[in-house]
Amino acid sequence: MNDKIVEEDLSHIWHPCTQMKDHEILPLIPIKRAKGVYLYDFEDNRYIDAISSWWVNIFGHTNEYISAKVKEQLDTLEHVLLAGFTHKPAVDLANRLVSITPKGLDKLFFADNGSSAVEVALKMSFHYHKNMGENRPLFLSLSNSYHGETIGALSVGDVELYKDTYAPLLISCIQTPVPKDQTIQSANEAIEELKKILEKRGSEISAFIIEPLVQGAGYMNMYHPIYITKAKDICSQYGIHLIADEIMTGFGRTGTMFACEQANITPDFMTLSKGLTGGYLPLAVVMTNDEVYSAFYCDYSEYKAFLHSHSYTGNPLACSSALATLDLFEASDVIGDNRKKSAYILEKCKKFKELSNVKEVRQTGMITAIELKGYKLSERIGLKVYQYGLDNGVLLRPLGHIIYFMPPFIITLEQIDKMIDTAYNAICNLD
Repeated sequence: MNDKIVEEDLSHIWHPCTQMKDHEILPLIPIKRAKGVYLYDFEDNRYIDAISSWWVNIFGHTNEYISAKVKEQLDTLEHVLLAGFTHKPAVDLANRLVSITPKGLDKLFFADNGSSAVEVALKMSFHYHKNMGENRPLFLSLSNSYHGETIGALSVGDVELYKDTYAPLLISCIQTPVPKDQTIQSANEAIEELKKILEKRGSEISAFIIEPLVQGAGYMNMYHPIYITKAKDICSQYGIHLIADEIMTGFGRTGTMFACEQANITPDFMTLSKGLTGGYLPLAVVMTNDEVYSAFYCDYSEYKAFLHSHSYTGNPLACSSALATLDLFEASDVIGDNRKKSAYILEKCKKFKELSNVKEVRQTGMITAIELKGYKLSERIGLKVYQYGLDNGVLLRPLGHIIYFMPPFIITLEQIDKMIDTAYNAICNLD
């Protein structure tokens, strides 16, 4: 069965973030089923999903509670347009998100995925300023940032691997240096650079978009929350919106429900996706405030109305899976348990520091990164670690020379041991 599926797949499917020629030598693994932290192939081999299938399955696979809620919704209402109509799952989800996000984020706009949510936030910010009589054609982002791969989202990112090819297509954006590490000193140094940029070009900038605390696809770079606290204050002085891209960091990944909580600020926009539905269905939201909303609220005008839509906006099935995910947070002390597991993971990772090819071990909440050193890009070290992991029952998908763990929150200590030991052995076995 495996061979047949692989053959048919490679005949037609173009996979994301993949050089398809690699599959001439790198086995493609068909997955038949999944449960908890495990993925199972058609030969019943199992793999610990150490990256939560691109950071989405926060409560593991085929969670019985979420599955039941989605099935229940399926027999009631699978979809209806959210223009001129509404439905209870969307309303209930809106109410609950407003109640748990930072104070003041009282309005939300539904989208389908993370990149789309970023696009919405960018458009909404620019349009807000236009409605207020200002033209602010620029966006500001952090160096080394990643916000998605649609044209607008790509424009505000700064990872060359994704961005350079499409440079002629992108909207106007400039970067300010990200703090180089997790120290307060680095945060303050980066704030001084931010001040310089805003002094020169603050009146041109609609919004400053950041990944709070952790830059995901930017090689898991991490920085201190004081940077966000100070950046919000400075942006407010220049009338610049702060967009907190919490698509990856939201829903418990960083040790708090949302990373912005650690900076004690309320952003002007917050984008949410990934863990929002527990990995079940595509859904994203853009949270914002009454001031932004009010700038679009008027008698109909093509210049002031926010004319943006997705066919599956606020899909009832997706909303139901999100509501079930929030139920699981309320049912137990997920954040507290995560902190204990994070401490255990960090303690277990001390042994990596003794390896000569390891530069650094860093952690924010349930995100831990091992940075390797001494390798060239052409050596494709990450691919070797990936293959070793699969051969030994663990799905690791390194970002170049960065080996990281972002497992489902339900992972046990025994499974953590297996995950970490496999990565350790993979690094020890590198040529």
